[in-house]
Amino acid sequence: MTRAFLIVLDSVGCGGAPDAADFGDAGADTLGHIWQARGQLKVPTLASLGLGEVMRQSTGVDVPWTASQGGWAVATEVSQGKDTPSGHWELAGVPVPWDWHIFPNTTPAFPPEVMAAVHDFAGGSLANCHASGTQVIDDFADQHLQTGWPICYTSVDSVFQIAAHQDAFGLDRLYDLCRVLAPMLHAMKVGRVIARPFLAADGGGWQRTAHRKDFAIPPPGQTICDIAQGAGRAVHGIGKIGDIFSMRGIDRCRKGPDATLMDHLQDEFATAPDGALVFANFVEFDTHYGHRRDVEGYARHLEWFDAAVARVLAARRDGDLVIFTADHGNDPTWRGTDHTRERVPVLVLGGPRGRIGDIGFQDVGAMVLKHLNIDAAQGGSQA
Repeated sequence: MTRAFLIVLDSVGCGGAPDAADFGDAGADTLGHIWQARGQLKVPTLASLGLGEVMRQSTGVDVPWTASQGGWAVATEVSQGKDTPSGHWELAGVPVPWDWHIFPNTTPAFPPEVMAAVHDFAGGSLANCHASGTQVIDDFADQHLQTGWPICYTSVDSVFQIAAHQDAFGLDRLYDLCRVLAPMLHAMKVGRVIARPFLAADGGGWQRTAHRKDFAIPPPGQTICDIAQGAGRAVHGIGKIGDIFSMRGIDRCRKGPDATLMDHLQDEFATAPDGALVFANFVEFDTHYGHRRDVEGYARHLEWFDAAVARVLAARRDGDLVIFTADHGNDPTWRGTDHTRERVPVLVLGGPRGRIGDIGFQDVGAMVLKHLNIDAAQGGSQA
């Protein structure tokens, strides 16, 4: 029996989405623009799997890399969103069948009934607008500490985010508030209610902690996680995977910053049982560098990931399938701070070799189930 590792580099798009203009993103290209702005990018592990071929195939950006192992493809999404749940669910075999609700870029941004529920729980609220997650904390943290009211904000994604001081407001209380609000917001087709705890930073100011928690709408169909678990396989998540899939079909999930997640991934390569599916998300490409439009930071994180994952892959067993992909783009050279509508790389080790071609996000999940010898059409029974 073999294992499968599906590893998402959150927001590492490769440009060229056919409908990018519909999202205001015609010309966005996360990898290509990082390469062009930087002049070089040292990612020999991903390059050996076909990253250069992907970039040339998707947008024609010519990089001096040649694949020496594995297979490569460019994947296109059909879900009408450029957000985390849409991308991950579709990679896992379930496109989103609805349009997400996006709050208007006004102040106030949220409907009265939502804010009434916040006020019933906490006595009041702050912000009630579109905002940068770090800036809104800087703007309202002092008032938050004085009043005890949570900071409520959103973005161009389908999210309702709540920032609160981890100690003064209380982490469990913040989670409880999100849990109370989630059913109302999910009924509106708001994809996620996100708890954003923060503390004082060394040297002054504020910093968000690692205890973020997403309360997401459950996927509207059977994902590869559900199917693999139904076939009796171990399904292990790393990073945000448990939140994205509401822990459905997932036996356990380990969190932390990306450096810690890499340690968890290395442990899974060493200990995951035969037949297991390990599904990982490395989020800091998106949160630390894409949204903040930090080209140099994004490039350095790609180089760190490449070097670190090379050591992890040294523990790969014969028969293991490893797929590196992404869920959307977040071009750090682009206007604004939003995700960008892009196609994504699919780099495969232990599966098809050479050019796989243009595929859909769903084909990634199908590749995983095929490798694990699981028949999705039979609800998870083994083929």
